[in-house]
Amino acid sequence: MVNQGLKGVVAAETYISHIDGEKAQLIYRGYEAKQLAKANSFEEVAYLLWYGYLPTADELENLKNELIKKRHLTATIKSIMEHLPQNMDVMSVIRTVISAEGTTDYQWKPSITHAIRLTALIPTIIAYWYNKINGNGANELNDAYGHVENYLFMLNGKKPTKAQVDGLETYMILTMEHGMNASTFSARVTASTESDLVSSITAAIGTMKGPLHGGAPSGVIQLLEEIAIKENTEKVIRNKLNNGEKLMGFGHRVYKTHDPRAIALRETLLQSKDSDAWLDLAIHVEDVAVKVLNELKPGRSLYTNVEFYAAAIMKSINLDPQLFTPTFTASRVVGWTAHVLEQADNNAIYRPQSRYIGKIIEKDER
Repeated sequence: MVNQGLKGVVAAETYISHIDGEKAQLIYRGYEAKQLAKANSFEEVAYLLWYGYLPTADELENLKNELIKKRHLTATIKSIMEHLPQNMDVMSVIRTVISAEGTTDYQWKPSITHAIRLTALIPTIIAYWYNKINGNGANELNDAYGHVENYLFMLNGKKPTKAQVDGLETYMILTMEHGMNASTFSARVTASTESDLVSSITAAIGTMKGPLHGGAPSGVIQLLEEIAIKENTEKVIRNKLNNGEKLMGFGHRVYKTHDPRAIALRETLLQSKDSDAWLDLAIHVEDVAVKVLNELKPGRSLYTNVEFYAAAIMKSINLDPQLFTPTFTASRVVGWTAHVLEQADNNAIYRPQSRYIGKIIEKDER
């Protein structure tokens, strides 16, 4: 029997995360991700994934300081970026610059210190490149800001609002980790050869770059832009469904009921919906769409997925669509590095088999 794409094949045992599609649960180290997103910071959840437990106040402060220290670009990195083609997409830039980190300092065996450096570095790479190609110059980092707030500051050159920080931080926590997805598998396969952490993360970034994995939720933005105002919502949704069009941002291949990440994002946005008209519209569209879907597609249990509210958040903070997948990468690097560390602790090289279905040329046929 061939399991195309290894679907359903258990390739590793892990303590890091668990997905239950029937119960709509995403678990990080025993904790529900949606509860972590409500009560904890990016830094706290990253610590949990790396170390296996939530940090004390002192441990959290130390991690924050390490992320601040390690977020700065070296002169070598800046020089590399200055010589890259101007038309290079952001994911390719991240992949190239991260691969340049692969000095002898990163030789096997991987460490949390290395994981912190890569996690701290990626948002700065994104912001530096984005500002460079748009002629903005490189905005300064602000060491008074946390990981997510500083990322927004670097992109825009001004202090973001609390609603913007809360929304993006919730999104980045909820997308830090999601089981043995394609990019995480790439990282673990590379790590299984006893290659270094940088090589593993470079492989994961290359996998994330593919549109079937890290594709941006642009379809959701197009839907929300088409609706524009609340009064148009039901008419637009009914027209799309009656015409056989897919309603972008609804339904998920893993979660058979609600996507817990979408629930957590919605709850965060509800706390600040009056401060942002775009987020307010998204919440209204979800309410109307679920009602119409239940009417026109009974029994399908189609609810919003994480991409729906990801799109709403990205739009609300005026994030350029070309930065959607890079921002996803800036969060998922925590999960990747946690998996590489786990792989190193109990390693076996990945070596699946394939079934040959071609011809065998007999000697007398040549």
